[in-house]
Amino acid sequence: MGDRRIGVDVGGTFTDVTLSLDGELVTAKVPSTEDQSEGVIAGIEKACEAAEVDPETVSEFSHAMTVSVNALLEQDGAKTALVTTDGFRDVLEIGRQDRPSLYDLSAEKPTPLVPRRRRFEVSERTTTDGIEQPVDEDEVRSIAEQLREMDVESVAVSLLHAYAHPENETRVADILRDELDVPVSASHEVLAEFREYERTSTTAVDAYVRPAIDHYVSRLTDRARDLGIPQPRIMQANGGITDADTVRRNAVTTVLSGPAAGVVGAGSMAADEQDGLVTFDMGGTSSDVSLVRDGEAERTTEGVINERPIKTPMVDVETVGAGGGSIAWVDAGGALRIGPRSAGANPGPACYGKGGTEPTVTDANLVLGYIGASTSLGGELSLDADAAHDALADLADEAGLDGPLEAARGVYRVANANMTRAIRSVTVERGYDPRKFGLAAFGGAGPMHAAAIADSLDIDRVVIPRASGVLSAYGLLAADEKRDAVRTYQRSLDAVDPDDVEAVYEELAEELLTEVSDRETATVRCSADLRYAGQSFELTVNVDRPFDTADARERFATAHESAYGYRADESVELVNCRVTTTVERSAPPVEYTAAGDPRKGSREAVFTDDVRDTPVYERAKLPPESGIDGPAIVEGDESTIVIPPAWEVRARDDGTLTAVVSDT
Repeated sequence: MGDRRIGVDVGGTFTDVTLSLDGELVTAKVPSTEDQSEGVIAGIEKACEAAEVDPETVSEFSHAMTVSVNALLEQDGAKTALVTTDGFRDVLEIGRQDRPSLYDLSAEKPTPLVPRRRRFEVSERTTTDGIEQPVDEDEVRSIAEQLREMDVESVAVSLLHAYAHPENETRVADILRDELDVPVSASHEVLAEFREYERTSTTAVDAYVRPAIDHYVSRLTDRARDLGIPQPRIMQANGGITDADTVRRNAVTTVLSGPAAGVVGAGSMAADEQDGLVTFDMGGTSSDVSLVRDGEAERTTEGVINERPIKTPMVDVETVGAGGGSIAWVDAGGALRIGPRSAGANPGPACYGKGGTEPTVTDANLVLGYIGASTSLGGELSLDADAAHDALADLADEAGLDGPLEAARGVYRVANANMTRAIRSVTVERGYDPRKFGLAAFGGAGPMHAAAIADSLDIDRVVIPRASGVLSAYGLLAADEKRDAVRTYQRSLDAVDPDDVEAVYEELAEELLTEVSDRETATVRCSADLRYAGQSFELTVNVDRPFDTADARERFATAHESAYGYRADESVELVNCRVTTTVERSAPPVEYTAAGDPRKGSREAVFTDDVRDTPVYERAKLPPESGIDGPAIVEGDESTIVIPPAWEVRARDDGTLTAVVSDT
């Protein structure tokens, strides 16, 4: 039966499925469900039925979900307690002295995930040199009794300097695990890195989402077993997959699971001969933007979700609340705004005909003619054009616009402006010229907006991968297995002993290699967080082994010059050692064939201020190397592609479409 892989990505509106078998790629979309595992199984069954295969013949199941990020955004995670060092009870509340809105006198910090009444102190003391005061075990057991009486659902343990000497923290965590029947997250296991606030915050997030992840993965594993498919392998925020048991223990690594899968999918299917790709994933609730350079997704360890720092390695994604289901509204000053509130999957946009009455981006696209009234979203959801017009007519009245068509133009432009700013934030604001990149557009709504956004940024090339509407699900089929480890090792490069640094890398690598699925094929990559003496934060650069201080110093200076425009004649400090292990997986081979007449007909669509009779094509029937001049609309089962005037699109041999600015 060959290699049959299935990938399932849960979004805010739809659950996307890709199934690869014998060179064929079968896709499916189903509405997302409150219990995400129900929609996942429904999607798998739909894809298998379309492919006429038994689910029991599936050899591999990879999955990306939104359970953890939803818990953070909606603040409905576990009832969590924090145990910390005496005197550091309020670290979560104090945070850093910097303020996101410096001149806003009414600015408020986010409510801590753990309220003060559930934050407990233990009498212990650890310094960077070692243990000065051991833990009083009776005191810890007394805290455990109080936690039991409070019915907490999880516990975070973050003791001072546990990243350097974890003995006290290990003992506290062990006692709590013995005394309580709830998960316990210890900071040295979650993030063995200095900076008390960020380490405590990341550990608290892990504890906050861990019960939800554990329950969800357990339900999904049981449902998968009942269907006869393998245990799911889960996409992490770092762009790699791992086994289900690992994410149960390290729940915080799943916070950007879905967006990471999309970036991986874009990198595997949309190779571009330019400097790289700006990836643009527009789904039902939000849009995610990232960069792929030299075939690798850009990563960061400075993530923030709902104003809470999370210092786990993750694909560097900028998210804006502008998706197909984002609701358009008028603010107090009379300005048209989009999102972040979304109509979701139920009731969804007004045009879904499920009772929604508020205007959304999808409704605007329908009124503009980019989506046809006869279009069936996801292959099964028919649209109500009258409901979309009514919703936008109400918006037009509120905004003082001339009817639903003018309101739809405004919604489209504002949504594009929001996404353009996000792209500038990952390119221009980080020293990259967006004109040197291609724009890879995917997600259910991305290809409808991509060319207009590219125009505003002077990007002359848009790449729409095959299966663009379910590209995150495809990325799951192509993602490598990845694991990360970090340890703070703070020294001046002038005084560091390279052999000591090499020993740290060796120990970290060995820890990870004992956990990988195939040690023989695993590769190890080392990096270092470096900074000039006196700086507050670091830059991460790759380093070779054996560790060479001169080489590390030069790589840091080059990276600093690229990021900030200069290099300094200052001492360089090594701060953290990082190791990533990778077990590579090749993307499944996918054949592309097309037969039949791709022209489906035409409909009126709005471009700039003109209403044009626009030809409509069926994507699956576009033969390789064929070209279409804009204006045109290309429809697929999962997404619709809008080609404006002055653009043209061509099909590649693998089914990827490339839109470029026309020479004429």
